Amino acid sequence: MPESGGYEMSDIESITSSTSSESLSTLKTASLGKEDFLEMMIAQLQNQDPLNPLDGTDFTAQLAQFSSLEQLINVNTRLETLELYQASLNNAQSVGLIGKEVVTLGNSIEADGTSAELSYILSGSAESVVVSIYDEDGSCVDTIEAGTQEAGENSVTWDCSGVTAGSYTFEVSAIDTYENAVSVDTTIVGKVTGVSFEDGVPILSVNGQDVSFSDIISVNAPGTES
Repeated sequence: MPESGGYEMSDIESITSSTSSESLSTLKTASLGKEDFLEMMIAQLQNQDPLNPLDGTDFTAQLAQFSSLEQLINVNTRLETLELYQASLNNAQSVGLIGKEVVTLGNSIEADGTSAELSYILSGSAESVVVSIYDEDGSCVDTIEAGTQEAGENSVTWDCSGVTAGSYTFEVSAIDTYENAVSVDTTIVGKVTGVSFEDGVPILSVNGQDVSFSDIISVNAPGTES
């Protein structure tokens, strides 16, 4: 039976259980914080029925629940600090890539009147590989049949002497011996010419294409091969 003007043990358990199930990111905005929890416990002691005082076991359980709540809030605070530190570290590293040559996921290429290397990663061995090149209007300007290739990093050389110099994109399709599609990731090699930030996430400019910092595969000194 609830104490007059006080709080039942079930009330405390319900609140703590609800708080524990929330994500750490939302604990900071919870309506009930550790100070509120402590004030509620004090009010419970002050308003308990003198003839039916709070059981010592129940009070010990409530103290344990309060400790658990405080630890969850402290963990959340530390995770937020770690997240800010990681973000600042990534931002500093991304700025340091300006002027460096990187290999990254992407499909943009620059035709300069001679030839261009088109690279990609096959998830499995392919019986047939076809590379299609498109201009800025999305029109297919050339197709290369690369034939059979093994899983892993591969590339073909595109003779772009017959097209206007400028920016192009390429796509790679591949099938195995059973005519099942083979997954392909296209990659580009280029110099990082700038860095911008979107919602705190660094975006690199490589060959005129926006590339996420997390898509960087390797970093090389300018003029060296990966």
